[in-house]
Amino acid sequence: MSPEVLDLAGIGIGPFNLSLAAQLDPIPELKARFFDTRSAFAWHPGMLLPGAQMQTSILKDLVTGTNPTSPWSFLSYLVAHKRFYQFINAEYEAVPRREFSDYLQWVAAGLSSLRFGASVREVTLKGDRFAIAFDGGRAYARNVSIAVGKKPSVPEWAERLPNEVAFHSNEAARHLSSVSPQRIAVIGGGQSGAEIVDALFDLKPSASICWISRRPNFEPIDATPFTNELFSPGYMECFHGLPERLRLSHVRRQVLASDGISPATLKKLYRRIYERKLDPSHDKSGDISLRPHRDVFSAERRGKEVWLTIRNGFDETTEVLVVDAIVLATGYRFVLPDFFESLRSRMSFNALGEPVLQHDFSLSWDGPRENRIFLMNAGRYSHGIAEPQLSLAAWRSAVIANALLGRRHFDLAIPDAMVQWGAGERSSPSGSEAAVTYAAR
Repeated sequence: MSPEVLDLAGIGIGPFNLSLAAQLDPIPELKARFFDTRSAFAWHPGMLLPGAQMQTSILKDLVTGTNPTSPWSFLSYLVAHKRFYQFINAEYEAVPRREFSDYLQWVAAGLSSLRFGASVREVTLKGDRFAIAFDGGRAYARNVSIAVGKKPSVPEWAERLPNEVAFHSNEAARHLSSVSPQRIAVIGGGQSGAEIVDALFDLKPSASICWISRRPNFEPIDATPFTNELFSPGYMECFHGLPERLRLSHVRRQVLASDGISPATLKKLYRRIYERKLDPSHDKSGDISLRPHRDVFSAERRGKEVWLTIRNGFDETTEVLVVDAIVLATGYRFVLPDFFESLRSRMSFNALGEPVLQHDFSLSWDGPRENRIFLMNAGRYSHGIAEPQLSLAAWRSAVIANALLGRRHFDLAIPDAMVQWGAGERSSPSGSEAAVTYAAR
């Protein structure tokens, strides 16, 4: 018998491929299956700290932006769990991260196209289809979507330190409660770093905490209305058409639009520090030291201590800090998965060494156009700062679905722009027509 050939094989089941699976769920003519090496769905379990909140609206879930009647929306989740009215009454400024994680798990449990416990070893092109090799078998698909996530970014100076001394924030929930040292450095001035400092107040009330950031201050995310236009399909359309040098420049300037700290978190931390100073029961062992505009450039292990050498960008001096443990809230980096190594030579890369993405989020490569490799969470410099975020997950999934179908299943027509970004920008470009056009190329 001839082997089954899928229209799409998804590799990695995180929020982005989960969004695509949810969007494709009611489209029977597309045969899609999604694979993940893990035994069950999990979304950044290491960062599910008490009190951690989302920085994204609940309406920017897996489907609502392009498919508001889908049964896989966050609102459907609330209704299914009999929490709709209580959630409204709670008047959250932001959704608790634990609840959004539970929503994602609920969607994953309801979709029949997901396969867990399937470790992909290699992806190759065999004639008119991709062959996906697993530990115990093989699958075939005309197209693949890759959403395996980014790898924790660990500074070079920290690579030689053992994991019990220095660990990444993606392991924070597992490690923080068991950390015994009394002098803890948190490296990173984004939301993750702030949440870890906040958690340490409760988990290690007698520990001395030093919070270090490269940024000039502990800066808030810019979530004002016009900045939020950067997270719209219209802006993504304009951004993708720019020359590479302009795209790289714009992304660097827009860092606080996507990677700042929530004002509520900043206010909470400031008040906690203030109240701790008022509390006579706290001695010096429970102090917190805030050190922005610093860059750690070396670490030396001396017995059980770690000596950090730090450049102070404010007064251009050098500091030495002695700590017992380090939490690295230093973000993530893109790494091409090992199972794609055989296809690397056929791909196009930008000046930063990251794959070039087409308008429909497929890789630019020398293979057949009818065999596309959709790549998610790798388009920050091709589609803008919204691409790695949840904000446009539903939109991107709809674009990919339209491209797979070769027709306008989802209405992606873009409304009149609030902000005119480019001189030649049309007031109402037709995203749906574009989707059909690039599907047929």
